[in-house]
Formats: sequence, structure tokens, C-alpha cells
Amino acid sequence: MNSLFKALSHPVRRRIIAMLRKGPLASGDIAAAFDMSWPTITGHLNALKEAGLVSPEREGQSIRYRLEISAVEEALAFLMDLSGTGAAKEEDRHD
Repeated sequence: MNSLFKALSHPVRRRIIAMLRKGPLASGDIAAAFDMSWPTITGHLNALKEAGLVSPEREGQSIRYRLEISAVEEALAFLMDLSGTGAAKEEDRHD
């Protein structure tokens, strides 16, 4: 979970996540959206991959990245529990 929140702490990575919400994208298409070097973008994609937020799929000579919704849902559930609006709080209300 720590790597997930660390990955989300950078604005470029959050923007990549937002881009991938619309569907998988090739790494070149992701890089084209930023005014950064290719190694910098690759580093951001690797951080997202290590956190389980994206998964790469080779498609011909390019790599397409897909958002891993389950990791996003896990982070959201954690935050909802912290705020008292999650499933654990709902169970407490019914006891």
C-alpha cells in the first residue's frame, strides 16, 4: 500500500492515471503528452507498475499500459475507511 500512495504522490503519475482511465495507451502516446525526456516518463511508468497501478502489455513493437482498477479500488477503500465512510464503518452502524 505504501508504494501505491508513493506512486500517486507525483502529479505526473496522477496525470498518467487519469489518461489511462479512458483506456490503454501506448507508452509513446503517454510520453507525447508530456514535455519530458523518455527516461523520465519510463521512470514514472515503472513506479506505477511497481505499485500495481498499471500493467504493461506488449503489442508488436510497442508497450501498451492499462490501468489496474483493483489497485485503485484498494486505495479508495482504505481512504474511505480512514474517513469513516467505508465498509467497516457501515458494519459498525448495523451492530
